[in-house]
Amino acid sequence: MSDSANTPASHEHVTAPGTGAPLRHARAKGEPRFPDGPKADPAGSHFERRIRSFQPRRSRVTAGQADALQRLWPKWGLDIDGHGPLDLTDLFGNDNSVVLEIGFGMGEATAQMAAADPATNILAVDVHTPGQGNLLNLADSNGLSNIRVGNGDAIILLREMLVPDALDGLRVYFPDPWPKKRHHKRRLIQPDFLTLAATRLRPGALLHCATDWEPYAEQMLEVLTAHPDFENTQADGGFAPRPGFRPLTRFEGQGLDKGHVVNDLLFRRVPHADQPPAGD
Repeated sequence: MSDSANTPASHEHVTAPGTGAPLRHARAKGEPRFPDGPKADPAGSHFERRIRSFQPRRSRVTAGQADALQRLWPKWGLDIDGHGPLDLTDLFGNDNSVVLEIGFGMGEATAQMAAADPATNILAVDVHTPGQGNLLNLADSNGLSNIRVGNGDAIILLREMLVPDALDGLRVYFPDPWPKKRHHKRRLIQPDFLTLAATRLRPGALLHCATDWEPYAEQMLEVLTAHPDFENTQADGGFAPRPGFRPLTRFEGQGLDKGHVVNDLLFRRVPHADQPPAGD
């Protein structure tokens, strides 16, 4: 993770709103970055080391983001510590369907999707502290009570904290492409990840991926097509048009302006082996 509670005293990279000027606060050794906010490493060393598909990033946190982390984390935040199953009904305060989003950047698209579909709960997971604060701010300012922000490793969340068939959807938008060949093993969309995700997705649930890195898109399509727990929603077995519920993000728009090709993949969780297809 990006911070450790056991580091020497350091200055926080918090900037004043509208100025970009740093507001420095010296932290004593052992003092948490945000006392009431996300933990630096929620799972600690409780789980085996493995190749991670994400790279923690340390960057400036605005005063508004820091305020949101302090003020809203106890209400809408979740530290992924891996300690026991998570009660999603308790987490959201209702029994609406839940979609997991892995990696949400600064959260603009997540907030738009939550606003457009208030009957669906979104559990959005990332390790980027400014993005966590920004999404909490967006949820608060727009009255979006169907968002919860998870801090930590989504693999630990899936494996240790979600029960089978807990999710009605999984979204992975613009994951790190790890373009160097020696880093391809770090890519998230791999057979082992899909096998784990399938156990947490209800039959019929939608797995939606999007990337602007064409070699990764091709690998995603190949891996998903070969996996027995998923089926392509496209009759031709290829990529899907961007569905209306996925907003065009600023990042994506900039890439399109540069000639990048964005590919969406829409696959459904097939029924379990011992469960007949719907309608039978």
